[in-house]
Amino acid sequence: MAFFILAGVGWAIIAQPSGEQILFRGSFIEDNFARFMKILVLAAAAFTILIASDYLRETKMDRYEFPVLILFAVLGMMLMISAGGLIALYLGLEIQSLALYVVAAIRRDSVRSAEAGLKYFVLGALSSGMLLYGASPIYGFTGAITFTKIAAAVQSGGEDSLGLIFGLVFLLAGIAFKISAVPFHMWTPDVYQGAPTPVTAFFAGAPKVAAMAMLIRVTLDAFPAITNQWQQIIVFISIASMVLGAFAAIGQTNIKRLMAYSSIGHMGFALVGLAAASQSGTRAVLIYLAIYVVMTLGTFACILGMRRQDGMVEDINELAGLAKNDLTLAFLLAMLFFSLAGIPPLAGFFAKFYVFLAAIEAELYTLAIIGVLASVIGAYYYLRIVKIIFFDEAAEPFKPMGRQLKFVLVASGIFVLAFVMVPTYLVEAADAAAKTFF
Repeated sequence: MAFFILAGVGWAIIAQPSGEQILFRGSFIEDNFARFMKILVLAAAAFTILIASDYLRETKMDRYEFPVLILFAVLGMMLMISAGGLIALYLGLEIQSLALYVVAAIRRDSVRSAEAGLKYFVLGALSSGMLLYGASPIYGFTGAITFTKIAAAVQSGGEDSLGLIFGLVFLLAGIAFKISAVPFHMWTPDVYQGAPTPVTAFFAGAPKVAAMAMLIRVTLDAFPAITNQWQQIIVFISIASMVLGAFAAIGQTNIKRLMAYSSIGHMGFALVGLAAASQSGTRAVLIYLAIYVVMTLGTFACILGMRRQDGMVEDINELAGLAKNDLTLAFLLAMLFFSLAGIPPLAGFFAKFYVFLAAIEAELYTLAIIGVLASVIGAYYYLRIVKIIFFDEAAEPFKPMGRQLKFVLVASGIFVLAFVMVPTYLVEAADAAAKTFF
């Protein structure tokens, strides 16, 4: 039922006429950008529910609370994406976060799941406080809460206000926590490892898209007059995320922790496009997020397929010799890892190509060079897994995958392989969404 609700909402959004609609005195905005990002969030949530079904049944977690919490979280994300002011932004953020705190700890018989939920709750409360501390001086120095009025106030005389810059730094710090960008990434590896695997798959997709949409709207809608100020912050957290994601994942043996550091790195790459502060940069971010969601869902479908008679396994070495036991699964998983590494001609290569091209057009040469180097270093841990799959001695075979997992895995693999032939639809949709701000 939850899957069909999400599909129905997605269809309703697609059926809406193009253009901008503003509600509640500017607090809620429905435009091409919001529609694009909402479709991504809904797709990520729907396919997460699809791949979760077998796992939930096997672990006796098949309770109605899980899909209900997912739906509440998606409601919060959609409010975040359409937020046109600080209060609406915070409202959406809290609706999403409260549902995610519970869903992280939903496996009641697991100490690790409870620990993941507690860590996420404590650090999430800290980030919410930082965001509110940032919003307060912004309101105090501009006298406005909607982004259009904040932009007008900053344009008319707040460019050099130290208090405004102080508030902006705290606001961006609170949002950076939600996309797990360095240095606000500390919760990610522990929560990814401790939460049930379908929950980790959800965390890696939909909330990242919603938080990135919120970050784009805040920077480009509310603070276009002080681009030079927030651009420095975005460049710093982008470089830090790319570098940490590249190096910290090398020593990981748990595949969910590895995906956590991979996620941190990929958010760094996406921020390269935002740092360009241009239409092509924003378009690049949207393309990157769409491709990232597909690659991540496909990879987690494989991780959920790592099951034996005694339960789930998460150690990377358990993939040893997978090609000898199941060549199709091994091939699709290898393609997804090659794509995550950014190897041509797969979809992940084009995702990175667009963001680096936008950075070069904006003359951010150092950022682009560091991004390319981080991508090369990060390729090592993806290729190491491919080596384990194809060349190590075969381990005990996994149990056959369920139909839902196979469907998501095959669909992701086809997208990653075929994107080079038909990129036009996604690029055009992302371009139309990016024009909202320029």
